[in-house]
Amino acid sequence: MTEKSPVRVRFAPSPTGYLHVGGARTAIYNYFFAKHMGGTFYLRIEDTDRKRYNETALHDLMRDLKWLGLQWDEGPGCEGDCGPYFQSERLDIYHREIKKLLDAGCAYYCFCTEERLQEVRAEQEKSHVPVTGYDRHCRNISREEAEARIAAGEKAVIRFKVPETGVTEFDDMIRGHISYQNELLDDLVLIKRDGYPTYHFASVVDDHYMGTTHVLRGDEWISSTPKHELLYKAFGWQPPVWCHLPVILDKNGGKLSKRKGAASVGDFRDLGYLPETLVNYLALLGWNPGDDREVMSVKEMIDCFSLERINPKSASFDEKKLQWMNGQHIHMCDDAFLKDIMVDGLKAMGVDTSAEPNERLLEIVKQLKPRAHFVQDLATMAKYFFVAPTEYDEKGAKKHFGEGSKEIATLVRDMLASIEDFKTPVIEKGFYDLAERCGHKVGELVGAPRLAVSGVTAGPGLWEMFEIIGKEEVLRRMDVALPLMK
Repeated sequence: MTEKSPVRVRFAPSPTGYLHVGGARTAIYNYFFAKHMGGTFYLRIEDTDRKRYNETALHDLMRDLKWLGLQWDEGPGCEGDCGPYFQSERLDIYHREIKKLLDAGCAYYCFCTEERLQEVRAEQEKSHVPVTGYDRHCRNISREEAEARIAAGEKAVIRFKVPETGVTEFDDMIRGHISYQNELLDDLVLIKRDGYPTYHFASVVDDHYMGTTHVLRGDEWISSTPKHELLYKAFGWQPPVWCHLPVILDKNGGKLSKRKGAASVGDFRDLGYLPETLVNYLALLGWNPGDDREVMSVKEMIDCFSLERINPKSASFDEKKLQWMNGQHIHMCDDAFLKDIMVDGLKAMGVDTSAEPNERLLEIVKQLKPRAHFVQDLATMAKYFFVAPTEYDEKGAKKHFGEGSKEIATLVRDMLASIEDFKTPVIEKGFYDLAERCGHKVGELVGAPRLAVSGVTAGPGLWEMFEIIGKEEVLRRMDVALPLMK
């Protein structure tokens, strides 16, 4: 599809657990497609499985979608901050539509107990039946008999009469033409004993009445699509365009799960990833912008998004690549935004920066952010700008506080003490001049002073760091560390 058109797409999760990164990518693709096409993206909560419904999961889901920036366009009470649609609030629609299928002879009541169904399944497996499933035991019970039994107090589900012969075919925008033999399909349940619809029935009815034009969902739903196609045909409705997305695997080719590490949006948020990073990275797991770009803004991705560029092959989740990308996005972040994160982190560490000039805090952020992989790194790395080290990196001390270090550090200390205008260019020139006078390379002069002043062996530019900390404090810290050197 190349021209703009009024598409309507949805993200329709079940509130039974955390928002998996695979589900998040599905939401991202739906959101991008709607925005690129000038269409509508809406959120529908598929909460008809009341046994598995989880109120906390629903709250976390909404929070995570908003954190990612995936704000839906419409919903009940829509005035700026609309809510999602809930299937549990649409039961009257499903009951009205199931009656149409019963009246048309396309659905029937099934009184089989769970115990009987388990026995049938066990017998099929024992007999090595190629396709296991419901044996259609109640398919030919008349409508009158079924309703009489229900009136007498029996419980029943309502099943769909799948044609026993023929082929159901459909086209997928990513995978092309797909066909299924009807004889291999089960008579799926449409309405459960508790009166709630199953996913299959409710999603088809809702997608029709909500005007969904394209269904973008995970490829685990491909095997369900022929059943959905048959339901659309039974109602005489036009099905949406199908688009089944590739699965996301871990680096070893297995299923991505919390048992093997982070797998939810909440996990990555808590680890210190930016929402822009996660959206950027997940979007590229199965889609490409048509060129070599990797680090992109949401606007850039929306502008060039198309379903045609989604790859049907599975994608591997590489957390090292995600970490690299997070560093790139942090580097692009506004300094003021990162400053607030740094200040909050320092406060949690017991470091009060309330009296610090804003310009100094911003300069610290500017120096640190190119080295940060996570936002919480900023506070950790910034601590020595405000608090003198009380201990020194052990490996660093063995290397930089060893034989001959005291003589070199003393020369550096005296050189720094002689500088009146304690600014970055002057400090840098002082080091180079000292190196030339004493016959050392500049690199041989910086290790001990850096460790003495910061307690660590790596960080931003040494001259910039010294200027921010200030001459008096730099000299004081070096004086404390000199007795530890040889």
